[in-house]
Amino acid sequence: MTNFASLGLAKPLLSALAAEGYTTPTPIQSQAIPLVMDGKDVLGIAQTGTGKTAAFALPILHRLAANRRPAPRRGCRCLVLSPTRELATQIAESFRSYGAGMGMTVQVVFGGVKYGPQVRALAGGVDILVATPGRLIDHINEKVANLSETEIFVLDEADQMLDMGFVVPIRRIAKTLPRVRQNLFFSATMPSEIEKLAAELLNPNPSKVSVTPQATTVEKIDQKVLFIEAARKRVLLAELFDDAAMKRVLVFTRTKRGADRVAKGLSAIGVEAASIHGDKSQGQREKALAQFKAGEMRALVATDIAARGIDVDGV
Repeated sequence: MTNFASLGLAKPLLSALAAEGYTTPTPIQSQAIPLVMDGKDVLGIAQTGTGKTAAFALPILHRLAANRRPAPRRGCRCLVLSPTRELATQIAESFRSYGAGMGMTVQVVFGGVKYGPQVRALAGGVDILVATPGRLIDHINEKVANLSETEIFVLDEADQMLDMGFVVPIRRIAKTLPRVRQNLFFSATMPSEIEKLAAELLNPNPSKVSVTPQATTVEKIDQKVLFIEAARKRVLLAELFDDAAMKRVLVFTRTKRGADRVAKGLSAIGVEAASIHGDKSQGQREKALAQFKAGEMRALVATDIAARGIDVDGV
């Protein structure tokens, strides 16, 4: 059976994985890690829950450490684009966790917070920059970010980027990158628009990795469907929370206003709940997510865009 040591990862990475309790790579990890370590472009079809962050973070850390050099001023050696602030933060945390003791600098850039700290962090250059497209373009326009020496470009949750209208910003960012670079492109699905974008951004004949059929649910999820009249959905949800086993529940709504209404309704019946969506301030979003992860609230009500890719144990 494949283990992380057999993949040839650097010893500090193996130590960090052991400390996290990880021993056996997932299919996406065992297939993608050797390809990324070899410097190949990778097009990956991988859904949330398959371990794809480690599939690109581990070999990127390995490659950067094997070829030590100062990060370019106002730039980065590796750029990871993410659709949401929460996912960007989570990816950065993974890089820091896996790269503990390797001396890699990691910075997150997204909207909803002040520019000053991000500008100062970028001034001296960082090894790994995780960013949402909008705020990164702001920094590029203000000439406080320069991506001309970036070695590795990662586009995560590409189909979600498309849904959120980020294709034009992504193309704009890509034009500021050097032509010679490694590209890693991950998406849960592969519609024709994503294939076209991949063809533009990746070098010819990228290595393709697909570990699950498109538009299927990962095996660890047990799905059930309850059909109910729209007017009775709130009542049914309240009844479901009568089950004490539902200690940490993620509730999805279609709209931001709906998320607020559902969270308020749950709180009114004594279920600790908070909502998370794009209209919330970054502080409110971070507080709600932290409380949910810590088990201080039973329900986190979110729009699917805000919650895409969030990894919380015990849901």
